[in-house]
Amino acid sequence: MTNYNVNLEKKEVHRGIIGVETALIMIASVMISAALLYVVFNTGFSTVQKTKNFISAGVIESRSSLAISGALVGVASVGENKLNVTAIPIKVAISGGESINLNTENAAVRYINQDIEHGDIYTHTIVDGIYSNLQDAMQKAVSDGLLQKNPINQTAATENTQAILFFTINRNNNFLIDSGEHAFMVIIFKDFERPSSLETIVTEIVLSTGTTLTVERTIPNLTSKIVDFS
Repeated sequence: MTNYNVNLEKKEVHRGIIGVETALIMIASVMISAALLYVVFNTGFSTVQKTKNFISAGVIESRSSLAISGALVGVASVGENKLNVTAIPIKVAISGGESINLNTENAAVRYINQDIEHGDIYTHTIVDGIYSNLQDAMQKAVSDGLLQKNPINQTAATENTQAILFFTINRNNNFLIDSGEHAFMVIIFKDFERPSSLETIVTEIVLSTGTTLTVERTIPNLTSKIVDFS
């Protein structure tokens, strides 16, 4: 009888230990599940936040970008088969978009062709007044001492290839191009860097904020003084 009682007591102790182990396992499972849920939640939140930031940055960038607003034009020296000037019409890309600072300290113009690459040729911005044609705008540049000669009339107008901006619609006479304003970025070529017909030229207007506007064109046959790149 004594042995029988002892065996019963041992079985009860064994069952108690199993119950505690089961409880510990269940608690550990709950803790692991909670930890996993926390990780998943935070990962999801981080992903959503990164996506939100990415979309927000994209919207800001698109609202601070330039677009071509019409046909590119140029002025040629037909007898030499050389291009003296190209002019790129630009505006704020999105109606109601952010104003863009086109001061030479806040923007750059890169120029590339098959033989030449210039990192930044942007030298001047004509902020006062509006100009309906290249002739008048370039004459203003000569009067302001920005050019030696008017490149519309003659060659060798500048010692270095350079870019000058002027406005055709100008509301407030400053360096900002606002939504609704229009301007031309004019490339005036140094005499020995003037491109010829069938050459491909690339101009990049680089902004401090917003996307870079890249313009690539192949020069057509230069049979007239005014060149239409459209």
